[in-house]
Amino acid sequence: MKKKIHIIGSVGSGKSTLAKLLANKHKIGYSELDNIVWKRHPNGDIRRSDEAISQIIQQVLQQSEWITEGAHYQHWVTPLFEQADYIIFLQPSYFTRLWRINKRFLKQVLKLEKSNYKPTLSMLRNMYKWNKHYETAGQWKIEERLQPFHDKVVTIKSQKEIERFM
Repeated sequence: MKKKIHIIGSVGSGKSTLAKLLANKHKIGYSELDNIVWKRHPNGDIRRSDEAISQIIQQVLQQSEWITEGAHYQHWVTPLFEQADYIIFLQPSYFTRLWRINKRFLKQVLKLEKSNYKPTLSMLRNMYKWNKHYETAGQWKIEERLQPFHDKVVTIKSQKEIERFM
């Protein structure tokens, strides 16, 4: 298996879960784009500049093997698209994503799952909003951004397709 993988999809699509599975299976490190974009602080996250984000991405790209995951498709993600052997585009149904968002929130509130952010009702509302936006506009924008890389895009819509890919 080729060892430069970028995973993209909406909130609740399973990006982090798949990244962890692939990282463990192939003994490769993985990076969450949210942790590249946001400098984590107890008093609230601070967004890094596009230049700082690009510098961190260049550090990732210097590795011989890597897995990255995120919902981001801004211009600074292009080098990941260009150098990835595979771009995995996760597209589970709207209701699957909604179920996962709720399940994750509950686990985080009960401290059964670690979170990079404070699991507040405001954050949950944002996730609902992002999920809805993905359904109405986001997925089309991602498909458009991925078009130049169509030969290495693997679209996955179900758990069975993930198992086949693995």
